[in-house]
Amino acid sequence: MVQKYQSPVRVYKHPFELIMAAYERRFPTCPLIPMFVASDTVNEYKSEDEAIHVIERRCKLDIDAPRLLKKIAGVDYVYFVQKNSLNRRERTLHIEAYNETFSNRVIINEHCSYTVHPDNEDWTCFEQSASLDIKSFFGFESTVEKIAMKQYTSNIKKGKEIIEYYLKQLEEEGITSVPRWTPPVACKSESSTSHPRRPVSPAINIPESATKEGLNNKEILNSSSSPSEPTAGTPDDKLDADYIKRYLGDLTPMQESCLIRLRQWLQETHKGKIPKDEHILRFLRARDFNIDKAREILCQSLTWRKQHQVDYILDTWNPPQVLQDYYAGGWHHHDKDGRPLYVLRLGQMDTKGLVRALGEEALLRYVLSINEEGLRRCEENTKVFGRPISSWTCLVDLEGLNMRHLWRPGVKALLRIIEVVEANYPETLGRLLILRAPRVFPVLWTLVSPFIDDNTRKKFLIYAGNDYQGPGGLLDYIDKEIIPDFLGGECMCEVPEGGLVPKSLYRTAEELENEDIKLWTETIYQSASVFKGAPHEVLIQIVDASSVITWDFDVCKGDIVFNIFHSKRAPQPPKKDSLGAHSITSPGGNNVQLIDKVWQLGRDYSMVESPLICKEGESVQGSHVTRWPGFYILQWKFHSMPACATTNLPRVDDVLASLQVSSHKCKVMYYTEVIGSEDFRGSMTSLESSHSGFSQLSAATTSSSQSHSSSMISRWRFC
Repeated sequence: MVQKYQSPVRVYKHPFELIMAAYERRFPTCPLIPMFVASDTVNEYKSEDEAIHVIERRCKLDIDAPRLLKKIAGVDYVYFVQKNSLNRRERTLHIEAYNETFSNRVIINEHCSYTVHPDNEDWTCFEQSASLDIKSFFGFESTVEKIAMKQYTSNIKKGKEIIEYYLKQLEEEGITSVPRWTPPVACKSESSTSHPRRPVSPAINIPESATKEGLNNKEILNSSSSPSEPTAGTPDDKLDADYIKRYLGDLTPMQESCLIRLRQWLQETHKGKIPKDEHILRFLRARDFNIDKAREILCQSLTWRKQHQVDYILDTWNPPQVLQDYYAGGWHHHDKDGRPLYVLRLGQMDTKGLVRALGEEALLRYVLSINEEGLRRCEENTKVFGRPISSWTCLVDLEGLNMRHLWRPGVKALLRIIEVVEANYPETLGRLLILRAPRVFPVLWTLVSPFIDDNTRKKFLIYAGNDYQGPGGLLDYIDKEIIPDFLGGECMCEVPEGGLVPKSLYRTAEELENEDIKLWTETIYQSASVFKGAPHEVLIQIVDASSVITWDFDVCKGDIVFNIFHSKRAPQPPKKDSLGAHSITSPGGNNVQLIDKVWQLGRDYSMVESPLICKEGESVQGSHVTRWPGFYILQWKFHSMPACATTNLPRVDDVLASLQVSSHKCKVMYYTEVIGSEDFRGSMTSLESSHSGFSQLSAATTSSSQSHSSSMISRWRFC
């Protein structure tokens, strides 16, 4: 398996030229890197005006590996080739490195860049990426991979420290600034002068794959402006190391890399609709920074949030009065670590009465609103306390808990809530304090504990009786001044006291069932199934030309092809459903076909947009400005992946994706809307309509190069 690393942007608050002076002091050897024994210059080139300096070194490394492994491999030292391409005119340094030793067994490639900060020309940015691919190594592949990753991680941590060391050394020598490069007065332009370029030394055995990446001097000179090279971007595009430490916490280099790579994948597939960094990080932590596993559960959660409009729950949903009066829970200051504190008096709460009066779904929605409020409070506390706070503390008082709380429908509702919260709010619970646990508690714990993640379970602290008042109790986690009065503290807690829900508020099973369906069908999105040979199609009738058809869809399963067609005559509606695709769909999704098999493309209908291939997990938004009145058909069609298709994702992902598409079935979740041109704000490429519910999903728009279509870049907001 190929191991990859991508660093955040590390910022030095020093000019580029001074950083270069410090960097050059690392050679020919560096005492701060014990494994870096020596380096020899094997090739060097300087342009006539000294703006370009390319140097190639052969570096000798003493890898910290077991002596037995070195003896089996037959080497004491490992050699790497490093090429530095300095462009003083553009103020950039690009570094490429690859292993010379065991190049037929192990492939290591590293790319680094020093560039000027985009917002401050007196600061310097550094980025680093690398890959490790162990083909074979005498049966010790796993051991070699661990040693390589350990050594590389250790050197990453020292990188900034080494530059700072040499900057201090320069300062002690009285060097605090280095003048920028300026072109010589009488120097001819380099473009009009032919300079000999020395070829790379033939004594070095250069792998073929590395040669393709540009090892001759001509390619090195051009690499300073190559779009494939890592460059410093804006804060919206790339993560700054200082930002990570301030808002996300102390992460290891590999954890930083996982966050950046998953974030980049989301940017590519979700068209800018990126959840906040702390939210992405929670899913990575929940899966021990396994990118593939974290990506899977995160995409499922994003689709779930979108389908049920969870992002807007705090703004659009008002809890029923019964919940406000009888749900004995609420937010109460914060703990000693700055985490928001939620107090739940479960023992005083009539769970049976709440379920009978409201139903399971209303309780679930209320718990979701509590979690959304928790995310918002974590963000606020991060700003207030000046350190990352990504979780909250929950204090559960069980005094009064009895067999009534073990009512089967109530326990079923609790298990459902736990399941949904575990799937969509991982790593949000920092600590759970369970106080005054009665004798019946072990029964409840036996029922619910199997549904709680092991990592979450480790955060539980359970106290029986008044044990919470002693050493290791509540005072270790909560300041004395904010301990609630009902726990013997002096702080008045505004959490409702709960109590029995009047039976007059109970509702029949039929009423509750209808209410549950209503709650979870309050969504602007519809679901559809797409089969091989059976696309799903939506009919839109346009009366006025220059109207705008907008769409927003997620590919939940499989790969599909999205098409837009126009016809002057209406297709025959499906016999089984006169409303066609405009009906409310079932959770399983429907499938509607409108284009008759006898219709011919070009005669009965025409294609108005180029087909768009969409992969599983992608989110797509866009619009089409209609030229003619008539009937437009949006089509989602099954896409079979060619055997040699090229993709941005790793090949293993394609294999897994193809295995997941069982029975040639795909699923999409979509929303469409027609907007009149007179309702637009600004230009025709804007999707911000004053009457459009669809426009709520977007933060910004950008026009595409395809005739009358525009794609909308939106960003999901996690409050």
